[in-house]
Order: sequence, then C-alpha cells, then structure tokens
Amino acid sequence: MPRMKVKIHHEGTVILILLFLMLGAVNLLAWLFIGLRVIPIIFSAISAIFYLLVVNFFRSPHRDFDGPVTPDLVVSSVDGTVVALEETYEAEILHRRVIQLSVFMSVFNVHANWFPVNGIVEMVSHQDGRFMSAYLPKASVENERSAVLIKTHDGHQVLVRQIAGAVARRIVTYAEPGEICSIHQHMGFIKFGSRVDIYLPLDTEIFVKIGDKTTGGITPVARLKKP
Repeated sequence: MPRMKVKIHHEGTVILILLFLMLGAVNLLAWLFIGLRVIPIIFSAISAIFYLLVVNFFRSPHRDFDGPVTPDLVVSSVDGTVVALEETYEAEILHRRVIQLSVFMSVFNVHANWFPVNGIVEMVSHQDGRFMSAYLPKASVENERSAVLIKTHDGHQVLVRQIAGAVARRIVTYAEPGEICSIHQHMGFIKFGSRVDIYLPLDTEIFVKIGDKTTGGITPVARLKKP
C-alpha cells in the first residue's frame, strides 16, 4: 500500500483562520442574543459541518508512489474521475495530435496537483478565460487555465493543463521553467472544483478508461513508449 501523510495545504491556511474567526463571531452572537436555544444549536451544527467540509477540501496528503519509478511512467496528477480520453489536436502549445486524458475533481476531492512524470519543466503559461463547468469538453480551451510543459528524461514532451471550473476562481502553479520535477512533488493547486488535462504522445500505452477513479501521485495512468 502507498504511504500517505495528510496535513492542511498552505493555500488554505489563511482562509481557514479567517473562516474560523468569522463563524466563531457569528455563533457567539447567536448564542448571546437569540433566546430560543434550538436556533443557535442548529446554526452551530451547520457552521461546524461547513467548516469541516472546507478543511477537507484543503487537505494535502504527502504521497509516495508504491513501485519502481521508471522514465516512461505516467501517474495521475489529481484525485478525481476520468472524463475524457481521446485523440485530439493540441493547438496552443504542442501544435500536433496527441492523446488527451482529463480528470475532473469534485469539491470533495483533494485539490493539490502532482507532476505526472519525472523530467524537466520546459515552459509554464497562463491563459485567462471563462469559468464554465470544468466537466464540459470545451472547458479545455475556453476556461481560465495554466499549462506546464515537461520533457521527460527519455525526451518525450508531456503537457499538463490546470483548468478552472464553475466554482474555482484561482489556479496556483508552482512549476518554474528549468526546474527538475518529480511525480512526488506538488505541481500546483486549484481552489474549489476543477479539472486537469494531460496530453501524451500518440504511441503512449493508456491504463485507464472513462469513469475510472484516480489518485494523484499514485495511480499509474499510462506508459510512454521507450526510445
């Protein structure tokens, strides 16, 4: 079994502190000034559930892939459900036909993003856009998004695109051009519901299908062709 240690992601620290103070103040006022006790009890229960859901969203597990990490290995960048797996033409960066593998994250999934391959970051870019549902196919080219182009040690180019969703309003990308990246590292974070696309060479062997559940940094999703 893979080893996982869970903590709160630093992207959520300020949000959780402010939310705790705000909910605490509102609940204190409710207990002080509402005479009917059942109302502050219900309000406190709802506040506690809501706060725990936000804490759950910002959980940040440290994961170690359980197995040999070979140069041709591709793992899922995120927790979620495979919603697209098809051959397509990537027109923004690669300008060639590739296999697109898309994983959708609900608000209940971990929203940290892992590098899908070991290699070197060649380019990082950001595009402003819309905030339609990340589940829709056209979200890949119309929503706000960030892209990370990685060159593996065997010379393959793998493109990873973080896509904002209907609720998500902030994409955080930690990758920097020229840095050495690993599947054990966080590539970024997307706040509140979103999607990540991985673009792979056409001769890549795919291990998953639409509807499969993935775990970021853990689930093998493909194997690149050896040179």
